[in-house]
This record gives sequence, C-alpha cells and structure tokens, in this order.
Amino acid sequence: MMIFEEPDIHYSGDLLAGVDEAGRGPLAGDVVAAAVILDPNQPIEGLADSKKISEKKRELLFDEIHQKALAVAVGRASVAEIDELNILWASMLAMKRAVELLAVQPEHVVVDGNRVPKWMYSAQAFVKGDQRIACISAGSIIAKVTRDRDMLTLARDYPQYGFDKHKGYPTAAHREAIVQYGVTEQHRTTFGPVRAVLEQT
Repeated sequence: MMIFEEPDIHYSGDLLAGVDEAGRGPLAGDVVAAAVILDPNQPIEGLADSKKISEKKRELLFDEIHQKALAVAVGRASVAEIDELNILWASMLAMKRAVELLAVQPEHVVVDGNRVPKWMYSAQAFVKGDQRIACISAGSIIAKVTRDRDMLTLARDYPQYGFDKHKGYPTAAHREAIVQYGVTEQHRTTFGPVRAVLEQT
C-alpha cells in the first residue's frame, strides 16, 4: 500500500478532483486526461503513479476506481489539436475537458505538474502529484489505461506500426516503421521524428 504525503492542499472537503494526463511524449495518438473524485468512505488500496505499477495492476485499479469513486471523467485533445496548440496546451485542454465532464463538479482541483489549465475552478498544481496525492494517482491510472486501450485500437487499424507494443512512443522500432511505411493521420506532424520524415518526402 502506498503511503501518501499530505501536501498543503487548500481544501478539506470531499469534492476534491485529481487530474493527470497520459500521452505527452508519444509520436501518435491523442493526449488523454482523466479527472477523479474519490469517495473518502470507499478507500482504494494500491493507488500509485500509473507508470510505477504493472499493466495488470493498472487494469484492476481502473475497474475499482470506476466502481468506488464519486465521479470519473476522461478528456482528450486530438492529434490535430496537439499540432495546432503544441503538446503542453493540448494537455491543458484535455485536463479542462476532463474536469468539465465530471458528473459531480468539484469544489477544488489538484493537478499533476507545475501549472493548472485556464479555467474557473479553484485549483493547485503539484509536481509529482501522482506520487503524492491519491486522487491524482487515480487520475493517472484512468488516463494511462484509457490511452493504452486507444493504442490497441490503432494497432488493429495500422498493424505495421506496432502501436500495441510501444503505445506510440518514439522507440527505434516505431521510428523505423514511420520511415518504412510513412506518416499516418494519427501521427503528430510537429514532433521531430515525424517532421523529419515528412521533410524527406
């Protein structure tokens, strides 16, 4: 069980939403954000930064979070929005959409990172918040599992790229596939390895 810190959160009620994103680094696919309001009466053991737990454990926690949380929502920013805005602002947009989609609106929002989106909510940012604050950890797990499932769908549509293995990240195999098979509409054309291939064609 992870022991969470008690950072200086400027809120002590129950309607605290944690927000995190997945997919800032990949060369393909949407950036996905998730917002979660946990139920203090139904604690969830094993929450942690999604990158630090196994895929199997993430899947189990994904289901448990949906079952026990007061509210869960996912927001996205598309490949086109990433290329238009840049990945930072697209991530902020995905987070904003996730919070706005919560069935129960939060009274305060805590965000993983060092800045919060431009929105109407009372909010704070926490560096490594996914390791420190349970509701952000929950958000990181929902976002990661959701995006990984997106990439499995892309793998069926574009089997030659290996999205099921690298999840869109710039591995050697992925970069080689882009060179060999070209850039798809799912690739982020403003990202260096993708842009380099486009400039050579």
